[in-house]
Amino acid sequence: MSLVPMSDILEKANEEGYAVGGFNMNNLEALQAIIEAAEEENSPVILQASEGAIRYIDMEYAVAMAKAAGEKASVPVALHLDHGGSFEKVVQCIRNGFSSVMIDGSELPFEENIALTNKVIEAASAVGVSVEAELGMLGGAEDDKQVEEEDATLTKPDEAVEFIDKTGVDALAVAIGTAHGVYKGEPDLDFERLDNINQKVDVPLVLHGASGVSDADITEAINLGINKINVNTAFQQAFTAKMRKVLEDPDVYDPRKICGPSREAMKEKVIEKIRLFGSDNKA
Repeated sequence: MSLVPMSDILEKANEEGYAVGGFNMNNLEALQAIIEAAEEENSPVILQASEGAIRYIDMEYAVAMAKAAGEKASVPVALHLDHGGSFEKVVQCIRNGFSSVMIDGSELPFEENIALTNKVIEAASAVGVSVEAELGMLGGAEDDKQVEEEDATLTKPDEAVEFIDKTGVDALAVAIGTAHGVYKGEPDLDFERLDNINQKVDVPLVLHGASGVSDADITEAINLGINKINVNTAFQQAFTAKMRKVLEDPDVYDPRKICGPSREAMKEKVIEKIRLFGSDNKA
């Protein structure tokens, strides 16, 4: 089937109380691992590309690969821009065939974030592309963006209500204590805040920075309204750990024999996350 808007996938997840993975595509092997895992688990999937990944792969290559995967797949696949940093970058992705985009105005003042999000929604809705926004700011590193722990801000429930009322955004990423990248300690999630937000709004909520969060905390977050969970670091770690193991053999030089096992290690991790999120057999 062709690529679908992310909203199609998340509306069902929101109604039935599970989450769908937003899994980042950084190369061909990652794309294959994500799609093969989703197919085997009969799960919808959100295939994500960050601005850094698009620069690395090239826009035309990235979209062509994702479209080929979507057309071949028997499960719903959305191609989503992760952390779009500007209106211009978002529009470029829309014009090139992304079915969903995220505009990250979380560093802006509240009203400016609303204005930027509405500008993106106006452009995206005209061609059936769904939009994710972010309110509150996660710490850690995401491509070119580095937010120190002391600068991170949690999402305010009343602001979430106002933000959604004034934008009608399809999905809202909330900051409740997670961080991008590798955690320095154990993440401490503010479930009371998440529950409060979920009680006040009815759009799908998104959890970024989930790679180092415990399974128990992920399950609790889903119970409290999270419908999309972003995972990237955990997959990169699985991929490179396997690659290092393979390269212990000095006679291995064929890239296929290096990347192939690494792809399988990542695929196993994707399957693990799909089952944890509850999206298996939901396609």
